[in-house]
Amino acid sequence: MKEKRLEILGLIPARGGSKGIQGKNLRLLGGKSLVARAVESGLESRLVSRLILSTDSEAIAEEGRKAGAEVPFLRPADLAKDETPTAPVVIHALKWIEENEGTRPDILVLLQPTAPLRQARHIDEALDLLVSTGARSVVSVTPVPGHFNPSWQFSIRDGALFPFMETGKVPPRRQDLPQTYTRNGAIYAAWTETWLTGTMAYGSGCVPYVMDPADSVNIDNPEDLALAEFLLKAQECGK
Repeated sequence: MKEKRLEILGLIPARGGSKGIQGKNLRLLGGKSLVARAVESGLESRLVSRLILSTDSEAIAEEGRKAGAEVPFLRPADLAKDETPTAPVVIHALKWIEENEGTRPDILVLLQPTAPLRQARHIDEALDLLVSTGARSVVSVTPVPGHFNPSWQFSIRDGALFPFMETGKVPPRRQDLPQTYTRNGAIYAAWTETWLTGTMAYGSGCVPYVMDPADSVNIDNPEDLALAEFLLKAQECGK
């Protein structure tokens, strides 16, 4: 008997407001908007069954439609504020689909436009990891360079310099540093039930998908955009 194909929803969250860069989600990188790049990576995935853009902006909605994403609704303004967490945006999309279409995907993968160097292969590898490991969720991360490692960080208290880590022990060589990782914002994949029950938390059941730093720029300010442009050109020259 043929195994049922998992229904995997790709969700691109892209609100109209932005503090670091005005109109960030519509800014161009290599001639394409950040929204269009997110749509492109989702559409090229071999595993994503459906791609939806969640936005409160008509301009972003139109850009998403032109790139090939579905925009079946506009996100309510109260879910598009600076302080709005991601989880309510995901839950709103899932509930809208269930209430209006009577369906529910098996898995939802969140694809933020602010990670424009993410590629379809990254999405598919992360989804394969979710299914093959039986994990609750998969979050993309990238290694932290040695000079940013928390074991080499310090705090200033009463004018004096103290090791940031409570142990007070500072490894003298970079080779002695424990490897640490940071979220790169590219991929958050989880079973729909995980999203709906709020059990996306890190720890046991949350598996890391490690990405190369060259694919992991997250756009928060103009400097990030310039770095992404540089890395994109380097990738294109290497093809």
